Amino acid sequence: MTAVPPTPTAAPVRGATLEAVLERITYVNEETGYTIARVATDRSGTDLLTVIGALPGVQPGERLRMVGRWGSHPKYGRQFEVHSCTSVLPATVQGIERYLGSGLIKGIGPKMAARIVAAFGAQTLDVIENEPGRLIEVHGLGRKRTAAIGTAWQEQKAIKEVMVFLQGVGVSTSHAVRIYKEYADNAISVVRNEPYRLAADVWGIGFKTADSIAQAVGIPHDSPQRVQAGIRYTLSEAADNGHCYLPEPNLLADAAGILGVPAPLVGEALTALAAEEGVVREAVPNPSGDGGTIPAVYLVPFHRAESALAASLLRLLREPVDRMPAFAGVDWGRALAWLRARTGAELAPEQEQAVRLALTSKVAVLTGGPGCGKSFTVRSVIELATAKQAKIVLAAPTGRAAKRLTELTGQAATTVHRLLQLRPGGDAAHDRDNPLDADLVVVDEASMLDLILANKLVKAVPPGAHLLLVGDVDQLPSVGAGEVLRDVLAAETVPRVRLTRIFRQAQESGVVVNAHRINAGQAPVFDGYADFFLFPSDEPEVTAEQVVEIVARRIPRRFGLHSRDIQVLTPMHRGPAGAGNLNALLQQALAPHREGAPERRHGSRVFRVGDKVIQIRNNYEKGAAGVFNGTVGMVTAIDVDEQTLTVRTDEDEDVGYDFHELDELQHAYAITVHRSQGSEYPAVVVPVTMGSYMMLQRNLLYTAVTRARKLVVLAGSRRALAIAVRTAGTGRRHTALTHRITG
Repeated sequence: MTAVPPTPTAAPVRGATLEAVLERITYVNEETGYTIARVATDRSGTDLLTVIGALPGVQPGERLRMVGRWGSHPKYGRQFEVHSCTSVLPATVQGIERYLGSGLIKGIGPKMAARIVAAFGAQTLDVIENEPGRLIEVHGLGRKRTAAIGTAWQEQKAIKEVMVFLQGVGVSTSHAVRIYKEYADNAISVVRNEPYRLAADVWGIGFKTADSIAQAVGIPHDSPQRVQAGIRYTLSEAADNGHCYLPEPNLLADAAGILGVPAPLVGEALTALAAEEGVVREAVPNPSGDGGTIPAVYLVPFHRAESALAASLLRLLREPVDRMPAFAGVDWGRALAWLRARTGAELAPEQEQAVRLALTSKVAVLTGGPGCGKSFTVRSVIELATAKQAKIVLAAPTGRAAKRLTELTGQAATTVHRLLQLRPGGDAAHDRDNPLDADLVVVDEASMLDLILANKLVKAVPPGAHLLLVGDVDQLPSVGAGEVLRDVLAAETVPRVRLTRIFRQAQESGVVVNAHRINAGQAPVFDGYADFFLFPSDEPEVTAEQVVEIVARRIPRRFGLHSRDIQVLTPMHRGPAGAGNLNALLQQALAPHREGAPERRHGSRVFRVGDKVIQIRNNYEKGAAGVFNGTVGMVTAIDVDEQTLTVRTDEDEDVGYDFHELDELQHAYAITVHRSQGSEYPAVVVPVTMGSYMMLQRNLLYTAVTRARKLVVLAGSRRALAIAVRTAGTGRRHTALTHRITG
């Protein structure tokens, strides 16, 4: 059954009541809470009835009392549309056992439920509610687990109250759980009186959800509280799109449109917000380059980060002390001859220039496309620094990139997050007061560094140390706000080298040659290369089927690669050939449902052992040192009793998730190109369709192609491919970092 809104064809009966046991959930829309489920009544027996509507937090096995109306859908037949729903505790022994074994209470699975009910019979729920200590009488339950079950029962009751309160505004189960976790007994009070706090405090709840709650609890449409929250939201949305600030006229117009209020009212709220230091107003150079300025409005964290990053880079550049003084007067002829004997290869002139810059300048940038020798240049820098006993720190924004840097250099590299030892709240253990113990800091895939992370990193580089930023400036900019690598390159005061020569061996690779063709606005060529292919199709649905066939069968059969080594990269999440639909199709092909195997439905997704997944938020509480946005892994275990799922990450760490935390994970058989930044895969498959028209851009296609180490397969429309190649991009982000560095 698919999620089709009801279209009753018969006159419905309003105010009907249906009491039934929830047998299974067929579909849940995570954004609206709309649910399709199958239930059984005392009369229906084995014939299940369909119910539709908001059913927040319900679990199979629960007895529900639903108020609504009967109707008939032309395709799915008779169904009950739910207007309100309450959970009714079961009265029979069989019902109690089913209820407890449904996964509702952490620590109680079907087997333990049977034991508990065998011990206490019809009084089971009363015992758990009022005398939970008696659970220790059940074989297999110790004091620790007994206490945990009692706590989980009370917490579930409290969460249910929050869910019932939020039911009318479509807040999902996972959001209700997070609201309760954040505010505990104050949850309902905060939601009633300060609903806009939710957008700032609770991950996953944005302004729109908070705004709908505010309307439901009676906050006026034009209240200062709402308009100021709307301004923050508009700036936050701009940051999500990469901008560090918005020009004030843009902000006023965008916020007025979002809020549906007059622009002067937004202006008044902005003035009040700036006076309270909720935002920063500042004149910055006009991006048009006409020599004038524009009024810019920043959220405070981005203004602080941009100012601090510029100051830190200038501090490093101007530092008189040098932690690698040996290279100030080195005999470069002898040094390069030693390096040539060590590596068995000679540096090209521009590579040699980059090596000298990195070892003599306090800050240097190395950029260039694939096949131009960035990796060998970095290795050469590290070889020479090691020969002088320099303390070298290697880092990259992602686990995959850090692994690749380790393989390239033979020295341990780590993620930037782990290097800085980021703590809950985002504070770093290493900063200006506690810098890294390093003479040379090398950061690969620096195009991925957003403003906030780059600021934390550069702040931690000790005075006198050398910082080398390495990356491809022609790739997509960071997912987070800013264009740090591009902005630093644009600052004339920062030494830089751009590698442009494609080496002869790389010229034999279709991946390398076509990446450079695409970057130059030229169509890729497919003849004569055994590592670059096109499967043409004009229909997105056909393209989706082709992608599944390519990943599941063609590439493994022809190239001997495992399907887990093949990454599908899409321009968009939505659409027939978007990441969302492709994940469903690829999961069906690669990790299908198996009878008896554990799985967990969360909203519209089903998680199974063997699934490839990706973390979609920074969570400093997880793992040994946090789990961060973009971390990829594989589901290795699902424990229905304990309500936990375990992921083995690419950094070889086992990370546990409670079932209510699964909105932090998405399937990763297919991911957007933006999410692939900093990663490298043996094979990449890229669907290119006219359905992704708004995202068909040269740097996006270039980034996708450069993620492949051995093989690229494009699937889709020749016309869409041509549009992507000739469309230069959407323009620059609103940043002022270059201005702050150059003064």
